[in-house]
Amino acid sequence: MLLRNARVDGAIVDIRMDDGAITEIGSGLDGDGIDLAGRFVVPGLWDEHVHMSQWALVQQRLDVSSAGSAAETATLVRAAVDLAVPGVTFVGQGFRDGLWPDEPSLAVLDAATGGHPVVLISADLHAAWLNSAALTRYGHPTHPTGLLREDQAFEVTRRVGEVPQDLLDGWVADAGRAAAARGVVGIVDLEMDWNLATWQRRMESGFDSLRVEFGIYRQHLEQAIDLALRTGRRVTDLLTVGRFKVLTDGSLNTRTAYCAEHYPGRPGEHGLLEVPREELVGLLNRAVGAGIEPSVHAIGDAANTVALDAFDQVGCGGRIEHAQLVAATDFERFAHLGVVASVQPEHAMDDRDVADHYWGDRIERSYAWRRLLEAGAELAFGSDAPVAPLDPWITMAAAVGRDRDGREPWQPQERLSVAQALAASVRTRVAVGQPADLAVTDIDPFTASSAELREMPVAATLLGGRFTHDTL
Repeated sequence: MLLRNARVDGAIVDIRMDDGAITEIGSGLDGDGIDLAGRFVVPGLWDEHVHMSQWALVQQRLDVSSAGSAAETATLVRAAVDLAVPGVTFVGQGFRDGLWPDEPSLAVLDAATGGHPVVLISADLHAAWLNSAALTRYGHPTHPTGLLREDQAFEVTRRVGEVPQDLLDGWVADAGRAAAARGVVGIVDLEMDWNLATWQRRMESGFDSLRVEFGIYRQHLEQAIDLALRTGRRVTDLLTVGRFKVLTDGSLNTRTAYCAEHYPGRPGEHGLLEVPREELVGLLNRAVGAGIEPSVHAIGDAANTVALDAFDQVGCGGRIEHAQLVAATDFERFAHLGVVASVQPEHAMDDRDVADHYWGDRIERSYAWRRLLEAGAELAFGSDAPVAPLDPWITMAAAVGRDRDGREPWQPQERLSVAQALAASVRTRVAVGQPADLAVTDIDPFTASSAELREMPVAATLLGGRFTHDTL
């Protein structure tokens, strides 16, 4: 295939692709081709942190993210639950209760829902709010508030996501095509599942819109080792073994992120350390010894310190997922230890008010991507979809502008250039010998404002030289 009149790094060139790779770049190349008419070509985009099944499922659920209180959330649910299928659990998604003036409670949700089982999943996936009927259905009949956190919430989320495989796979296929339409060529799927079997099934059934690198959780680590899975091993042309995921703490909005200082108004409450350092060291040693690179979830500064200490003790690199609050002495350790900061910039736009409230004067150390870069760390950008949309242009806009919804930029000293944001969102280059994974845009990403980045018009996406999206 030949793309003509492509604008790459300011120059108009032709791009030839064969056998999935870029084989020639120049002017006036021989052969018939597709005329891009000066459109802009960049490497295909990656989302480095996705929960793909959850992202597909959330498109089918009631969005309650606009609610500013428990009472408002209950009102939204009341208006929708009357139309729900009798006896089938009604699921809503997206509540953020960190700054609500009232607490989620059984009384509020029961009054709005009656006997219909209702489960509301928080935006960060670390909490679930159930009414009495749902608490009984999912094994927590005596819970006093209905607000489950961390492992209990994860289990309920898993169970309400149990829909017929062909139905879910169809929704995932739709989500994959939608991602391709935004210039995405690959995702890192960190769904809490045995993802090898899941993605083999999907790809055997025709899923072909994205490259997928799948994560492995601790409950599946021994199974992965028995199968000799290794990070980077290609299972199929589009499916690759990813990293070993460990959660060391919770989240900011759920107030379970593990922090060095207590939460304001909550003396003695520092969040949750789910995996102590010595246990984490043991897990990392086991995974690394089997050739599986670790990826550690750490949000609070104390959790990040624990994770970095474990990487140091094991003597390996890897990733820290989120790194939302980092101790002043830890920024340079990312680079020193070879630990990638896998971060989700749109979270800063969602969390700015709750972060200001709970982290106060520590805020200059939060969502500090420029500070990480200047300390020598490597950044990898993702969405954590469904926590934020699976759209790297939105992710890059948050990193570049640190603004949204007409508000002033938040912590503007941490803004990145478009080039820096794009580098954290791709894995390849537009160069001979590189995979022919490309995104074609109608406007110049490098001169776009943050608002324009959010709405970036993508004309085409190529995966291995094959169109997965085409409006040319």
